[in-house]
Amino acid sequence: MRILLLTHYYHPELGPPQLRWSALVRDFRAQGHEVHVVAPPPHYPHRRLLSGTHAPVGAIETGQHGETVHRVAWRETSGRAVSTLVDQCLSAAHGTVTAWRRRRTIAPDVVVATVPALPTMGAGWLTARLLRRPLVLEMRDAWPDLAADARNPGRSAKQMIRWYAVAAASRAVTFVQHRADLVVTTTDGFTEVLRRRGVGRVATVRNAHHPVPGLQEPGSTDRRGRVEGDPLHVVYVGTVGRAQDLETAVRAMARARAAGADVRLRVVGTGARLSLLPPLAQELGVPVELVGPVPRDEIHAHYRWADTLLVSLRGWRALRWAVPSKLYEALALGLHVSGMVAGETRAIIEETGAGFAVDPGDEEALARQWVDLARTGTHPDRARMRAWASEHASETGTSTTYLGLLTDMLAARPERVPAR
Repeated sequence: MRILLLTHYYHPELGPPQLRWSALVRDFRAQGHEVHVVAPPPHYPHRRLLSGTHAPVGAIETGQHGETVHRVAWRETSGRAVSTLVDQCLSAAHGTVTAWRRRRTIAPDVVVATVPALPTMGAGWLTARLLRRPLVLEMRDAWPDLAADARNPGRSAKQMIRWYAVAAASRAVTFVQHRADLVVTTTDGFTEVLRRRGVGRVATVRNAHHPVPGLQEPGSTDRRGRVEGDPLHVVYVGTVGRAQDLETAVRAMARARAAGADVRLRVVGTGARLSLLPPLAQELGVPVELVGPVPRDEIHAHYRWADTLLVSLRGWRALRWAVPSKLYEALALGLHVSGMVAGETRAIIEETGAGFAVDPGDEEALARQWVDLARTGTHPDRARMRAWASEHASETGTSTTYLGLLTDMLAARPERVPAR
């Protein structure tokens, strides 16, 4: 099988989409399949070309697993929404042009477009049409529902423009979803939502847990020698955005400390709302340590420091169908989870005995749980956690499922001659 992947995020960048597709491509290549990746040079999350990389626009590289990587246009961004969108649109447009110009070399059997960058959806749809190949659309988030939850109509001209832009993007997402030959989601909940909306062929391929350098042994996240009265170490790893609502976690921390629990929070990552945390922590007088983004081979130090991993999402309807990839990592490592979540994420935490889950936004309940943990310690059901992760979220399992879906889709589709 010859697979063409369109993505805005790819190795050597680090992040959940990059780790997912690096593992998938590795396993696809091991099974003898040819993979072509169309992606911009690595520039996430720093919004500029990663240090030590040299990937000029138009270059054709051999990836770490033997895949062929076609580098397309991009631009440095300020981190603001409009600037990021321009970068993504530029890469998506040039990706389609590149796939067309190199169609005889790539000659794909299937086109896969993976989103979190929404313009990649349009590039995937147009590329598949031009090349007369089936389209697999991978939805990492619950679009368009996420847009409906996040948008705020407001009254200013800027807010109104943004509202109409998001509404237009939502209609475009729905258009492509209904025209894809296969839509892949990462949660069962969103798969069922799309089926109820009449999307013809939908399947779930969960995110997988990936090895954490330095934490290969079971139980190696345990903080040794903790006794009653020691501080409770809470770590958050990932994006700090509006959807994660870390401000509520900081307020819960203040409540817990007022109740006598020495709770300390460490935030590892970056995002649009990271700058809101220092002034809030200062106002409340609580110790919040902001580490910023770190290389993956340094994550083990923060997991070892932690007693519990915070998984936090707002109470938006679309986020009930989301499962942060860090949860799978915690399950595989046997790391206790403090959840402020609903829906599928909450169900997994409770099913696996990974820790506790309180309602989104409930700072009082989160504070009570942290006070209890500070007194009694954490006691996750590590055997059950690891068994669930092995069954539902292993790298081998997800790649096998994905390849099976691609094979079945191609077998059921009438042969069409690709464009020349």
